Amino acid sequence: MKSLTTLATAALMLLSAGTVSAQSANAPAENNENAFHPYWSLQVQGGIGHTVGETKFGDLISPAASLSFSYQASKLFGIRAGVSGWQAKGAVVMPDGKYKFNYLQGNVDATLDLGNLFGGYKPRRVVNPYLFVGVGVNGAFNNDEAVRISERTDLPFEYLWTDNKVSVAGRAGIGANFRVSDRVAINAEVNSNILTDKFNSKKAENVDWQSNLLVGLTIRLGKSQKPQPVPVEEELPTPQPQEEQPVAPVQEVETQPAVETAPAEVVEEKQETTDVFFTINSSYIRPAEMQKVNALISHMKENPECRVLLTGYADKATGTPEVNMRISRERAQAVRKALQKAGIAPERIVVAFKGDTEQPFEVISENRVCICLLEAK
Repeated sequence: MKSLTTLATAALMLLSAGTVSAQSANAPAENNENAFHPYWSLQVQGGIGHTVGETKFGDLISPAASLSFSYQASKLFGIRAGVSGWQAKGAVVMPDGKYKFNYLQGNVDATLDLGNLFGGYKPRRVVNPYLFVGVGVNGAFNNDEAVRISERTDLPFEYLWTDNKVSVAGRAGIGANFRVSDRVAINAEVNSNILTDKFNSKKAENVDWQSNLLVGLTIRLGKSQKPQPVPVEEELPTPQPQEEQPVAPVQEVETQPAVETAPAEVVEEKQETTDVFFTINSSYIRPAEMQKVNALISHMKENPECRVLLTGYADKATGTPEVNMRISRERAQAVRKALQKAGIAPERIVVAFKGDTEQPFEVISENRVCICLLEAK
């Protein structure tokens, strides 16, 4: 019980440290380089286990495996549920005194992302360590070898069980995911499970420990975030050159004195731009920027023949290409919704978004923008 209390205390201290740092790591998206989205993952692991006993370490090594599903609810904290087990071993002090039995254990763990805790959120971090604590229900079975040893010797098995043994387990461990791609990581994990003293059929006046060294794969589930295709701006048709017409023969005519007239006024097509700026990782139109949108709306209502091209951008210094493509699209759509809500017809609005593939301004923060190009006469 003392060992269990010590392990639980250490785990609570580490989780408390994570809670203190959660405010900065899980700050609003405006203050972080990348946006976090909760996700599910599948973990498949295999390796070796070891049950503490009265013989050489190598004599008590056995195969182990685990299958679990995880839900990463925030940048720091997640929850994992699954099943682990396979084989455990025990030994008594006598020739040929080793025996093995099987077990399966259902687990529920709380996980803490150590990489995000100490290094900030980085979705493409190569090595991402984590800590976990949890509880399990252990069902041990197939203890025939221990039963046979007890029957043919005088050695006592004070806690010998025959059919099966069910017990509650406390568990903790540490692991790391080594990124291979956006969906797949190689996983390595060490964990220890604290079980009742009756787990290995022997009385030792303390808890039994079952530890595992596991390697495997962590596979991220769900729809992956793909960069959205950049819409092509609508282009007005290019005027085609007219075929040359035959020139009529010049006829001599009586010339009249020229009448001096004022030159005709040349009407040029004008293009005006309005830059609607946003904060980092946001598509919310702030009140100061909304005044620009309202001015654009007023102009379009006064000039019903004009159209507007809305192009969203994101700054290249923050975020991933996928996230930046998404946020640039949301910025252009936010301005479009404001225009349509004010009564501007959808056919007068063209939307494009370019993520961080283009940076129209030299100042980094100014590239968090939707540029509104007004085509009017």
